[in-house]
Amino acid sequence: MLKTIAVLSLLLVSPAFAQDTAKEDDYYKLLTLPIPEGVVLEAGAIEPLPNGRVAVSSRRGEIYMVENAYSGSVDDVKMTRFAHGLHEVLGLAYKDGWLYVTQRCELSRIKDSNGDGKADVFETVTDQWGINGDYHEYTFGSKFDKDGNIWLPMCLTGSFNSNSKFRGWCMRANEKGDLIPTCSGVRSPGGVGFNATGDVFYTDNQGPWNGTCSLKWLRPGSFQGHPGGNKWYPESRGAIGPAPKEPLSGSRIMVEADKIPEYEPPVILFPYSKMGKSASGVACDVSGGKFGPFQNQMFVGDQHDSTVMRCFLEKIDGHYQGACFPFREGFGSGSLPVEFGKDGSMFVGGTNRGWGSIGKKPFAVERVVWTGKTPFEVHEMRAKSDGFELTFTEPVDPSTVQDLASYEIETYTYIFQSSYGSPEVDHTKPTITKAVVGADGKSVRLFVDGLQRGHVHELHLKGVRSAKQSPLLHTAAYYTLNYIPR
Repeated sequence: MLKTIAVLSLLLVSPAFAQDTAKEDDYYKLLTLPIPEGVVLEAGAIEPLPNGRVAVSSRRGEIYMVENAYSGSVDDVKMTRFAHGLHEVLGLAYKDGWLYVTQRCELSRIKDSNGDGKADVFETVTDQWGINGDYHEYTFGSKFDKDGNIWLPMCLTGSFNSNSKFRGWCMRANEKGDLIPTCSGVRSPGGVGFNATGDVFYTDNQGPWNGTCSLKWLRPGSFQGHPGGNKWYPESRGAIGPAPKEPLSGSRIMVEADKIPEYEPPVILFPYSKMGKSASGVACDVSGGKFGPFQNQMFVGDQHDSTVMRCFLEKIDGHYQGACFPFREGFGSGSLPVEFGKDGSMFVGGTNRGWGSIGKKPFAVERVVWTGKTPFEVHEMRAKSDGFELTFTEPVDPSTVQDLASYEIETYTYIFQSSYGSPEVDHTKPTITKAVVGADGKSVRLFVDGLQRGHVHELHLKGVRSAKQSPLLHTAAYYTLNYIPR
């Protein structure tokens, strides 16, 4: 990832204006749902149900039903245990009266057949992958896709190896139990979800062949970068073709992507420490504006930092890439599942067992509710052949937006290597030569000399002001420029 992937940083130097006192809480409130005394609800997955309840699973193998989850008062919330005796549930999906449950060892489905509020029917859908007791062999499960499949990205054994069948792969399972090998090269997923058009993405975490955490596109047939699970290609029976060429350790992501056609480079690299250390749940806002101005954008949790970040994606040359932005911090525990509810609010589950988190609670279930106020933010960041185009959530002050002193930008990437993680490398300092406000009054075209293919472009906009003279709520943007538009 070193030579070819750079993150563009646009930093804005703050002018001598009085600073706005706006806080994240002014726009997005956190409501902490009460967990019954004595219950250890280390949330692993969340599923809003048609009857208005919300199912929340536990890493300890329990599932709770939340009543009145959408109430404006958390005092109305009630949790009751629906099922127990399961194995680290990291996926929940509802269909036709069944709750589909992704455990480490199998995909199951359960239901309450007699209406007493407790699951009493438990069926195995498929268990055609391996598990050996290693702490790292997590299995994450998606919702149902448009073809009726659940996507199952599976952690490796430890960080480096695949000692159990199909570890390091993403499989698809239908309700009949057919298991379809779909992608190889997975290392350590933290969550899986869809974008607005139904394509599937997962988060992978820093480690071997992953210089930092990232959001990746599970393009069917693709290789995701870690060759540890390639031994299982014969078991895939040709479902996704022959094994790809192994990448060269010490290279850069886009250098290897140019050589290995199966390799799908990370969509967004999350700069380590700056945007977190343990990327987790994935959800897309399709609420139609009930969650504010970010319709069709994706939201990704970070377990270590107890945050949720926001992601804007676009497609260039047939590949997804885009930018990440800070969104909301202050969650009580380590953010793991992220899911939108039926009312457009966001549920976030927390756990810190095994992984430390900034949020000090051992577990939590929280709900993020838009207050109706629109924050002044960078809304979208699009790559151009000679720079970037940024849109904003509010009209801008032209004088600050056109002032080049409002911005700072740098780029860097990460080493693509078999050893654990990578520092930032290959730093460059592009030059913003011109900033032109769009005719809509809510965008700016930045002309940049020195774009770097394969780098994160880190941009800070501390000098930009809205037409009302408010600073941006979050002044940093990180665009992973794998492909430069022609």
